[in-house]
Amino acid sequence: MASKKSILIVDDHPLFREGLKAIIAGDPNFVVEGEAGNARDGYAMAKKIKPDVALVDISLPDESGMQITRRIREALPDTRVMIVSMHSKIDYIVEAFQAGATGYVVKESAAGRLVQGLHSVTAGEYFLDSSISHEVVSRLMKSPVREARVSDTDYGRLTPREQEIMRLLAEGHPKSEIADQLCISIKTVENHRSNIMKKLDLHSAMDLVRYAAKLGLIDIDLWKE
Repeated sequence: MASKKSILIVDDHPLFREGLKAIIAGDPNFVVEGEAGNARDGYAMAKKIKPDVALVDISLPDESGMQITRRIREALPDTRVMIVSMHSKIDYIVEAFQAGATGYVVKESAAGRLVQGLHSVTAGEYFLDSSISHEVVSRLMKSPVREARVSDTDYGRLTPREQEIMRLLAEGHPKSEIADQLCISIKTVENHRSNIMKKLDLHSAMDLVRYAAKLGLIDIDLWKE
């Protein structure tokens, strides 16, 4: 049996932390190995236990969740950060992903969406609450792809298989699903993804989505659930 994925909770409300722990306890794939009520203790705990995922609130008493997200991602690049916040404004969500988060769940959705989000981010995907996904992607598309020039010429450098996998990734399909659909291994999908990102000089999943959308390869309405 595969080892459980370790979770760190950083939230200044003890009762909410208990609620998150109860939700996580219901899934045998995850275990909460640490918790903290502020950014300072959360960062120290993260460096100590090196969790697979840090669940971080935006509003912390000593530092914003965006700041600790950046610090965790810089110090522990293998640790994923998922924001769990009461804020559902698009500005907060966009900033969270720009800070390095790979998931965002609104607190009122946590009971039904948290575990799904944990499975997504630990599988190397990114996760957005269904109620906000479409608007977030639309907003991100309006910003430029950093250090990447969107053109058919660049896209033409990809092999036919890479183009196929790029479209599936941009549509939000998990790597495991892509592997099954194309009858290849997950490792092969990961290798293709790495080659795609290098050839197009993209640096994040959101860059890939924006690139594909601006080329007209995907329909952002597909992000609605």
